[in-house]
Amino acid sequence: MQNALKELILQMADDALVLGHRNSEWTGIGPMLEEDLAFSSMAQDKIGHALALYTILHEHMGEPDPDKLGFMRKEEEYRCCQFVELPIGEYDFTLARHFLYDHAELIRYEMLVNCPFEPLAQMARKVRGELKYHVLHADTFLRELARGTEESKARMQAAIRYAWPYALGMFEITDADAQLAAAGAYAGEKERRSRWLSTVSSIINDAGLQVPEPDEAKAIYGGRKGYHSEYLKPLLDEMTEVVRLDPTAEW
Repeated sequence: MQNALKELILQMADDALVLGHRNSEWTGIGPMLEEDLAFSSMAQDKIGHALALYTILHEHMGEPDPDKLGFMRKEEEYRCCQFVELPIGEYDFTLARHFLYDHAELIRYEMLVNCPFEPLAQMARKVRGELKYHVLHADTFLRELARGTEESKARMQAAIRYAWPYALGMFEITDADAQLAAAGAYAGEKERRSRWLSTVSSIINDAGLQVPEPDEAKAIYGGRKGYHSEYLKPLLDEMTEVVRLDPTAEW
């Protein structure tokens, strides 16, 4: 089961690192000061989650140290979903991604609180508390914009519709999935997707928006197996530019 756990933790860490970097791009350009600070704070949380997960891989599973895991791998070695790789775009898309992703991530951590691998279970018990504030923020602004003007409602509906196929890609099933479920470590992506769909559909409907069809044929997969969008390589180049100048430097 150890290799399956490694795969799961790497997926989680890479998602958090890449989306944390994306969210940090709102620093200084948020639509209002409150949102500038909010996305900066949530970006910091996500990068902290990534560090904690890379540290588990290093200290308990024999993987390289967190800096090497985060910054020194090739593009195809990352296991993030393509959803987190997309540019921040306009605020409506960023908010839609924030809403759809953070609900899925909260559910995943809630599913891991009783994982028999205690380092991951301990982290899950801590992180789920932080993520409750993330989803509260997302839910609040989704409802406000959906119930605002006709323009704000239309833009949020369009953003959710555009983000939906990428969001379905968060639940890409790998070989690790069945192994973890059989061992009682993690119920799997099918279960997580079912819980997520129920949760986000209720909130979307309550906001007066329409839930897109959960069409499996439109789901954008690949990231969990190392096949990424055109946006990941430039992001990694930017993210690792300084550390690659001198990988042995101490800061």
